[in-house]
Amino acid sequence: MRISDTSDLWWKTAVVYCLDVETFMDWNGDGVGDLQGLAQRMDYLADLGVTCLWLMPFYPTQERDDGYDITDFYGVDPRLGTHGDLVEAIRTAKDRGMRVIADLVVNHTSDKHPWFRSACASRTSPYRDYYVWRDEPPAEETAPTFPDQESSVWRYDDKAGQYYLHRFYRQQPDLNVANPAVRDEVAKVMGFWLELGLSGFRVDAVPFFLETLGVDGGEASLADPHQYLRALRSFLGRRVGDGVLLGEVNLPPEEQLTFFGGIDGDELTMQFDFIAMQQMYLSLARHDARPLASALLGRPPTSPDCQWATFARNHDELTLDKLSEDERQEVFAAFGPEPEMQVYGRGLTRRLPPMLQGDPRRIRMVYSLLFSLPGTPVLFYGEEIGMGENLAAEGRLAVRTPMQWTAAKNGGFSTAAPSRLTAPVVEGGFAPEHVNVDAQRRDPDSLLHFMMLLIRRYRDSPELGWGRFEVLEQPHDAVLAHSCTWDDACLIAVHNLGAEPRSVPLGGLDASATLVDLLCHGATAVGQDGSVEIVLEGYGFRWLRVTRPGDRRLL
Repeated sequence: MRISDTSDLWWKTAVVYCLDVETFMDWNGDGVGDLQGLAQRMDYLADLGVTCLWLMPFYPTQERDDGYDITDFYGVDPRLGTHGDLVEAIRTAKDRGMRVIADLVVNHTSDKHPWFRSACASRTSPYRDYYVWRDEPPAEETAPTFPDQESSVWRYDDKAGQYYLHRFYRQQPDLNVANPAVRDEVAKVMGFWLELGLSGFRVDAVPFFLETLGVDGGEASLADPHQYLRALRSFLGRRVGDGVLLGEVNLPPEEQLTFFGGIDGDELTMQFDFIAMQQMYLSLARHDARPLASALLGRPPTSPDCQWATFARNHDELTLDKLSEDERQEVFAAFGPEPEMQVYGRGLTRRLPPMLQGDPRRIRMVYSLLFSLPGTPVLFYGEEIGMGENLAAEGRLAVRTPMQWTAAKNGGFSTAAPSRLTAPVVEGGFAPEHVNVDAQRRDPDSLLHFMMLLIRRYRDSPELGWGRFEVLEQPHDAVLAHSCTWDDACLIAVHNLGAEPRSVPLGGLDASATLVDLLCHGATAVGQDGSVEIVLEGYGFRWLRVTRPGDRRLL
């Protein structure tokens, strides 16, 4: 299969960049990032190499959950701009070759949403059944998603005279997706934003979205929840032929396969690989690549129409919930030993560079590893320059700090007084005077320039998105050596997760081949016996293109 045959599957080789408009760039000086500011920074994202922009919620909100408590699914938060500003930002992105997707948050609404207000006002309201109600909570109920914030998933409303379900915060009542009217509303919401230029959605909390609790006290669900997910994928395909549904499904791999639609691949287009991410941090803590290798090999076979999304950090807590308790404590000890660095008993509130004590060797090795893994890489804004976190902020807000553009006041994010900022700027060793875009753009040895190189090489290597993945035998536990092969192209990546230098033997290669370094200048000839020795420094890494005589591929 050639690349020209796969243009409608653009997301197989995309570079996704997640940002919160509110904290990215404030253009009108009121202390809150806005859509005009985003449009002004679109050239920066294009230069970085981003091909798909993922916008966190920009809808009207009560700001009780950083925008995820939505009061109007069809609106734009007036602090951020207008529908016209959004359309202009999307147009600007498309002019520079970027698609735009946005969060689809339809598991719940804000308790201030007109639907919920009407539902509470009367049991005969047409919106009453948009939510899940009970006269009394069940004797055995599901554990809250945020156990340090909520003790129950049921909340009594005095006006309604019943308890309503909220799997997340109490101010976010769950929608009853078993109600056909709710499903119709979801389709209308999707259709509205697609008409304004979106290329798809990142679907929030998909398993919670599909399930609902029956008012009889037993757990119930749609007759066939996945039929509904297939219907949403089909609807997206009719409206936008090459649209994408990127799902948040933090489940074991065999269950994730169900959300892809099995081998048919007719449900979610992409899913985040939470298992590989968590095992990667365990590997980093142990200086042992085997947990990550095992996770990658444990991925179930999927349809060619589906893809895994890989990431080192996202906008939520760095969850470690799929590790055993002992494994989780290992990672906590290595990267977040203080209580303020941990949250919900399962995750970390830190960004990668502080976790690695700012060691540039390890930071670059991790991002090289991320971009070389089979799948589509997803970056969280600020990762490209090595931003840190604000541990004084509550929970997940620790990593949602203003983007650091310059060393000036407020990191160049806003001209407003610091007290008016939507969130405080990071202080200390990762403050804007030490970490910012402007300085790194001028420094060819900066992390930003390295990330731009990684993205270029990733974009030149379609086998990473399309190819067959294989872990290569070698004797060092600290080293991950793997290959991705697609058509007549093959890329080998070797990464040393340990501090000691390693000499990595690789065998079974074509004796006529040469391994050409893609991240630096150099090449290594394969021996007559089909073997080669690859030297890695501590935390070293190499991307090697397998070339043969007469190969006309650009390197």
